[in-house]
Amino acid sequence: MKRLAEWDKLIPRPKTKFLSVKCPKCENEQIIFSSSAILVHCNKCGELLVEPSGGKSIIKGEIVGEFE
Repeated sequence: MKRLAEWDKLIPRPKTKFLSVKCPKCENEQIIFSSSAILVHCNKCGELLVEPSGGKSIIKGEIVGEFE
């Protein structure tokens, strides 16, 4: 058990995730990447959902869930 804790310190988990985001305009849900490098628009109405900011993205919609 102690060895597993040591490995967790040596090999960190990634900080990026896939997120389920709800569009504020039409409430359509989409899965996006938390560190997206491009603008992401809603597939249904075209509303801007994600804006890149160099690191973590600026998410304009409501985060419904996270996937690892």
